[in-house]
Amino acid sequence: MGKNDKSVKRRLAGARVSSALSISLVLLLVGLAALLVVNARGITRWFKENMQMEVLLREEVSEPQAEAFKASLESLPYVNSARLITREEGEKDLKGMLGEDFLEMFEGTPVPISVELTLKAAYVNADSLAVVSAQLKESPLVGEVESHAPLVDALNANLSKIGLVLGVFILLLLFISFVLIGNTVRLGIHARRFTVHTMQIVGASRSFIRRPFMTDALVLGLVSSLLAIAALGAGVYFSWKSFPQMMGLFSVKGLAVVAGVVLAAGVGICLLSTFFAVNRLLGMDKDKLYY
Repeated sequence: MGKNDKSVKRRLAGARVSSALSISLVLLLVGLAALLVVNARGITRWFKENMQMEVLLREEVSEPQAEAFKASLESLPYVNSARLITREEGEKDLKGMLGEDFLEMFEGTPVPISVELTLKAAYVNADSLAVVSAQLKESPLVGEVESHAPLVDALNANLSKIGLVLGVFILLLLFISFVLIGNTVRLGIHARRFTVHTMQIVGASRSFIRRPFMTDALVLGLVSSLLAIAALGAGVYFSWKSFPQMMGLFSVKGLAVVAGVVLAAGVGICLLSTFFAVNRLLGMDKDKLYY
């Protein structure tokens, strides 16, 4: 009898561990989707503020004049950053793209001094780019402005579509999570159906029978959520180590919100699934207990 009890306890412990792991994997997916949704504004801002605008200066402009012009651009309210590209740097880039022989066709250098701009996110749209380009062209030093407006329009349109798709995806993922976690919880409760039936026979109330299951569900939800949050935190940490520039996309507040979403989803779904599964078991005909 003692051996049988130990065997049953081992099986129950194994089932709980496998349940916690499977639920935490589902919650990890929920957390990843929530991470993208919560930090969507930061991700959008990062993409926009990394869109480059090129200001090509006239051939007669000297480097000191270009440096002064660059400094004046940095003081403008819509400019995020400005980088001066000298003729030597431009030639080096052009050689890398077209080869050494291409530049030998010219007597002088065909590469003008240029300034590479990135704008603040609020100004990265077609209307604002047109206004900014017009203002830059008013300078007698500027020969041409490449704003890449069609690319910006495509970026804005695609970001809107991605946001919509992501919203639908997270709703679908929550539904799938509810189904998968519900099935996992129901399997654990079904294995104890005869214990529940015995408690009903001796006159235990529904709330009394339900209580230990709800306690187990609370613990299972907490453990699974904490495992998912730990895995998500490890992923963010290693991403930061590999790509430090990406950490500007995520705020501490956003990460805390994601952790709260995962915790609420894990505990809430486990408790709801357990409540409905126990109620279904309590109302089951005793003849069906053997199936």
